[in-house]
Amino acid sequence: MSVATAPAPSRSPSPYLTAAGWRRLFRDRPTIPLLVLLAILTVVYELVRPGQVNAGWAGGILRTAVPLAILAGCQVLTMLTGGIDLSVGSVASMSGFLVASLAGDYGLGPSLAVALVIATTAGLLTGVGVGVFRVHPLIMSLGMGLVVFGFANAWQLIRVQTGGGVPPEFRWIGSTLLAGFIPASLLVFVPLAAIILLALRRTGYGRLLFAIGDNPIAARLSGARSWQVLLVLYAISACMAAIAGFILSGAVNVTSVTLGDSSVLPSVAAAVIGGTSIMGGRGGYSGTIVGALILTVLTALLTALSLQEAGRQMLFGIIIVAVAAAYTRVTGES
Repeated sequence: MSVATAPAPSRSPSPYLTAAGWRRLFRDRPTIPLLVLLAILTVVYELVRPGQVNAGWAGGILRTAVPLAILAGCQVLTMLTGGIDLSVGSVASMSGFLVASLAGDYGLGPSLAVALVIATTAGLLTGVGVGVFRVHPLIMSLGMGLVVFGFANAWQLIRVQTGGGVPPEFRWIGSTLLAGFIPASLLVFVPLAAIILLALRRTGYGRLLFAIGDNPIAARLSGARSWQVLLVLYAISACMAAIAGFILSGAVNVTSVTLGDSSVLPSVAAAVIGGTSIMGGRGGYSGTIVGALILTVLTALLTALSLQEAGRQMLFGIIIVAVAAAYTRVTGES
């Protein structure tokens, strides 16, 4: 008597070998494909400049990416609520310039305190405009950026001199490579990034940012005071921008009232590439860090190919539009 055997179960394809699987991967774990893209760009750079990719080159890329990653963190936090912060470049420039002009007379500590207080005040005013008076974040942050830029210009005219230049502490933290390949700026960035990641995942405030961006009406009905959340949010963003300005001035050993302006568009691009939705409610900081590294390697590659700054800015704008459109299609947002 023969015994019927059950047919062997058909082996289903890997979930990431289908179109739906790829969409889920980009939506839920954008860091994985971003790391693949980073590796591809690194290989391309090595092909363009053979023998240049080594530990020292990697350290230089990390050192350059740190200020951008911090500014991109400002965009992540604000974009989670459906906003954006276009004042980060002016705040970063003003902060670095202010410390350089004061440190020679008053010391580094008081100069840092003054710069951070002014930056935080600018952020609070932006938060008041967005949270209390309901001004659109793009308009409010752009206007506050102009105010900060005007203040920095006025201070430059009053001061005439720029003090003793970039403080040596800034030069050390911004440009030094420990052991030849570890940026000293990681001493600042790693704790800051850890705080952001933990705050977004483990704290009630982080959940409020997602809730306000995802459904502000439901967040308000649940008892969340959106204006208070936004007030604190833009103050934090401005403070982070000031820290980025300190590191950036040390990295290039120059202070200027326009030093951070060219980093605004790349910071938005890094956040968008990292998977943060410009419509709010979805995103994270880990992908944004990889996005900042991608843009830094891409900039190095374009420099190796002799593409000018104007061309790089155009490319960053194209990247923002293309990636935002791709994420919108993948996630089904409208």
